[in-house]
Amino acid sequence: MAERGILAYFHSPQEAQGCISKLQALRAIDVQIDKVGQYPGQGNDETFNPLSNSDFDGLSHLTLGAAPSSQDARILMAASPDASGMSDGGHDFYTDDMTRRDTLLTVVVNEAAYDQAVRVIEEAGGRI
Repeated sequence: MAERGILAYFHSPQEAQGCISKLQALRAIDVQIDKVGQYPGQGNDETFNPLSNSDFDGLSHLTLGAAPSSQDARILMAASPDASGMSDGGHDFYTDDMTRRDTLLTVVVNEAAYDQAVRVIEEAGGRI
């Protein structure tokens, strides 16, 4: 039987996790959840003071947890509204656009279950 892939975007891994059991009930062949973003690195999970801890690569590392590969990349990342906190990039934070969806759910299903799987994902808040 033919297989089809689905890429769906969510606001958080927990939101994406909400539909996994239903997808498994549809006999999904493969399901994977990943965080995606425009900057390399894992992000910061801790808060530290850059004045007392001089072991950081600048604003892009401090606020985005990014690992820039060069000084030029470091400067460009620090100028981003996401790093500076001075603007939300001109987007209305409360609209349902793709700017704040940083979790990717990848699903492989049999073609016969594709439409049901899409419905399950959309009901869970995912955007395909």
